[in-house]
Amino acid sequence: MDLDSALGATWRDDEPRRFLRRLCELDDRMAGHPGEARAADLVADAFRDAGVRDVDRESFPLTVWTRGATTLRVTDPVDRAFEGVALPYSPSASVDGPLVDVGHGTHAEIADADLDGAIALARTDSPADGRFVHRMESFGHAIDAGAEAFLFRNHIDGQLPPTGSLRFDEPAAAPGVGVSKETGAWLAEYADRDGAVELDVNATIDDGESEFVHGVLGPADADREVVVLAHFDAHDVAEGALDNGCGIAVVVAVARTLCRLDAADALDARVRVAGVGAEEVGLLGGAALADALDLDDVHAVVNVDGAGRHRNLVAMPHGSDDLATAVDAVADAVDHPVRTDADPHPWSDHWPFLRERVPAVQLHSDSGERGRGWGHTAADTFDKTDARVVREHAMLATLLVREIADTEVGRVDEDALRDAMVDQDFDAGMRAAGIWPTDWEA
Repeated sequence: MDLDSALGATWRDDEPRRFLRRLCELDDRMAGHPGEARAADLVADAFRDAGVRDVDRESFPLTVWTRGATTLRVTDPVDRAFEGVALPYSPSASVDGPLVDVGHGTHAEIADADLDGAIALARTDSPADGRFVHRMESFGHAIDAGAEAFLFRNHIDGQLPPTGSLRFDEPAAAPGVGVSKETGAWLAEYADRDGAVELDVNATIDDGESEFVHGVLGPADADREVVVLAHFDAHDVAEGALDNGCGIAVVVAVARTLCRLDAADALDARVRVAGVGAEEVGLLGGAALADALDLDDVHAVVNVDGAGRHRNLVAMPHGSDDLATAVDAVADAVDHPVRTDADPHPWSDHWPFLRERVPAVQLHSDSGERGRGWGHTAADTFDKTDARVVREHAMLATLLVREIADTEVGRVDEDALRDAMVDQDFDAGMRAAGIWPTDWEA
């Protein structure tokens, strides 16, 4: 089958949507939980059904966190209980103290607040005139400033407490809890009135394992390969349809498309498709995959985290001009806009590769809003997905993989990468989160 026919077959292929539906029907794809292992089963079966060769599953250890009950009560100026959900790697703890609103939880806002012995309240969205602020940054800065606990207030309507890890693969130093936008508004009101709260969190932390699934297609004797990966784990509060069910469905569709091509349309590099677990709790699946591969053979990485959710595709080439050029070439060839965001960031499965100087592009999508939207909440459900978007982004990703395979892509300049992180003020946040590379210290 030639390329145009293969792409046309993808447009009519319902299997990626059926795969996504089966994924969303699983209970609790939290890292290390049984549902995540069943998701790995589905990914392996989907790769084999596509025609991917040498499909294998490999496990790796991780610290498994399991949510228990959480109680949150305002004790002053009123006595009132609110709903909250513990954030992954929050320890079991009972704390009380004054409530302090730190806005978006930026480093500057936290530095200006008196958090000694307090419970910090931070928003999930980022300042309109600034870069994205990750919750791990806000949490780390707040605890370093003396806070006893951390409350994370959603900016999306609908009584939706958000979740998200406080640390990577280890217990956090203090408890953290997500609260809805509506609860957050009340808490901000009480913080303005010098309010106080009591917080009780229960959770268990055990040793366990997760896994990644991978296989190859294209020329077996190629001396380099393009890795196309997406994570299949999700937070336990929802189905994980958008984050990242759509992403792994796109990878499945890419595999099916590439496997349809005949010798006349052979790839210029081997392609390794992979689904990885434990992204949400520390990019552990991406790191395990990177450790398992000979990175000298990896030409480039395409990390599908966020694609397939919303109509407008966004490519993040993480400082690689060569990858940005490849993205532009695909967009121009099919007259389809793809927005490029060049600034590198460390918050997805490309990071373990990028950190080892392997060029990587992340495929995301733009909803028109800042923040995660329905992601990391109970509203991240199958009904929010659109099969047309999954198919369209899979077709664009297929073209991009072929373009990258035929393009000379330079290795990452580590000094330039470090400087870009510092220029964006990521270094302070990464230190607070415990992920700043030790060999990058001055």
